[in-house]
Amino acid sequence: MKGKGKREKNRRNVKGGASNRRPNKNKEISRENKKAHPLVAEVVLREGYPGFHALVEGAGVRPGDLVLVSFGERKEVGRVVSPVLELSIPLEGLPRVLRLANPKEVARYQENIAFEKKAWSVCEQLARELGLEMKLVRVERLYDRSKVIFYYTAEGRIDFRQLVKDLVRALRTRIEMRQIGVRHEAGMIGGVGCCGREICCAAFLKKFDPVSIKIAKEQSLPLDPVKISGLCGRLLCCLLYEHNVYAELSASLPKIGKKVSLANYEGRVVRYNIFRHSVTIETSEGDEVEIPLEDFAKER
Repeated sequence: MKGKGKREKNRRNVKGGASNRRPNKNKEISRENKKAHPLVAEVVLREGYPGFHALVEGAGVRPGDLVLVSFGERKEVGRVVSPVLELSIPLEGLPRVLRLANPKEVARYQENIAFEKKAWSVCEQLARELGLEMKLVRVERLYDRSKVIFYYTAEGRIDFRQLVKDLVRALRTRIEMRQIGVRHEAGMIGGVGCCGREICCAAFLKKFDPVSIKIAKEQSLPLDPVKISGLCGRLLCCLLYEHNVYAELSASLPKIGKKVSLANYEGRVVRYNIFRHSVTIETSEGDEVEIPLEDFAKER
């Protein structure tokens, strides 16, 4: 009887131990949530190129490392220039850092850079001999060496058929010529804007909507090209960021220059101040009076 009781006790202990080893669902959920957060780092394909953000797969990537980056079907080698950060927001459509580049891939990367410098000088010389008025912005050799892309700007259309033939003969590779605008040129080169930050077209802006001088007038900005133009010489793209707010405000107010008659003042509207939520009126005596929007709406 004693042996049987001892065996029953051991059996209960085994069952109890198995139940104690059940996985903690809360810990599993928290572990899954932690894994779901994407890792992101900034990468540049060449020295001096604007950086881009890429999803990092795996660990061990540090600033300064050369990594293999996937752009869908296309792959390139780039250099990590920022710490790897874990973000809790959904990120879609970004390139992916697959892994650290191996010595063979690094060697090919360096050979491509040397080839691009050679191709740049060859293209400039040939364009000069052919009398083509064009400005080279970037020469890019794809990692798989399938072709070399020449980015350039020009005032008008360029007949580069002979240039392409000469480049193919000199470089022994497939050639593609891409004419770009001055805004794309600024985005490729990069720089610092008048705000003290990296210019938008190099940091994040990919689509360039038209900007007119009318937008600057509606925001009461000085119509000085030096103050409202970017590095590309065109009107600042950031003028569009607040345009909808100014348009909504001006829709409920008289146009600038229109005469208004209020309880205590009579004159014409000279400007709005969206940040102070006020309207400035120039009286017949030449004085300027700033009136809050709420008071202006009540007195009309």
